[in-house]
Amino acid sequence: MSVAATPLPRRTPRAESHATRAADPRAVGRLVLRALHDELVCYPKPGLVSRVDTGSHADMDAATFVRSLFALRHYFPAIAAAGAASASFTQLRALGLDAERRMLNATGGVNTHRGAIFNLGLLAAAAGWQRAHPDHGRRATLGDTVRCHWGEAIARPAIVAEAAPPSHGLRVAQRYGLGGARAEAAAGFPHVFGIGLPAFEHSLARHGDHQRAAVQCFFSLVAQLPDTNLLHRGGAEGLCFAQTAAREFVAAGGVAHPAWRARAESVHRAFVARRLSPGGSADLLAATLFVHAWQQIRA
Repeated sequence: MSVAATPLPRRTPRAESHATRAADPRAVGRLVLRALHDELVCYPKPGLVSRVDTGSHADMDAATFVRSLFALRHYFPAIAAAGAASASFTQLRALGLDAERRMLNATGGVNTHRGAIFNLGLLAAAAGWQRAHPDHGRRATLGDTVRCHWGEAIARPAIVAEAAPPSHGLRVAQRYGLGGARAEAAAGFPHVFGIGLPAFEHSLARHGDHQRAAVQCFFSLVAQLPDTNLLHRGGAEGLCFAQTAAREFVAAGGVAHPAWRARAESVHRAFVARRLSPGGSADLLAATLFVHAWQQIRA
């Protein structure tokens, strides 16, 4: 008696597409650039550059950011590939410093994406590592991967001390006794996974509007993050003002409020009047958008 062979299960086209995208460091790079572009066009985003205006900045506009993104188009795939190869933090940092030089050349010395080069570079490296180890820690977040593989080195002061010149954020973090971007990354990006991502995904599920959800995410981050950019521009008083304004916006319903856009624009004008620019929160907004996109691919 013959037995018919059981056909092997076939992947659906959607599964094949996801698998292909997740296996390519260039796909990681595209996701990062898309997240950074979505952060740029997000509006109202108090104090920051968008396609609508330049916020609290006189030295940059949306076109400056686009030139910067173009200069960084090869960096994120490269650091994702390095992560896939289990590169050390020293190796990742070297790629980041080279990317920073290219950014500054493209913008005429204007710092548009230094924070993103650091934060999203590490998250891209983590995505690269995860794509190279698809069966290891399936439930681990990108933040878990950054913390487990590079957290100790990121937190090591000697490595940061070698950087030249130090950023405004690093100087302010040292002055106020804060960890800044380095501590956030070393801890696995707790503000991204604990604040930004839940705010974004809850709003997206409720309203189905990506940009509206990004605004909710941004205000939620400003409300909680000890943003060193705010401290640099406005001191402790400026940080307190910004956090209070953001908390009031969120407490009043955030983007679920019928007049949310007008309320957000009012906060934007108040930030501009005080020259406040929550750049650290903007970096974590972009990080949140990338993490969300990556989790959709991995699902």
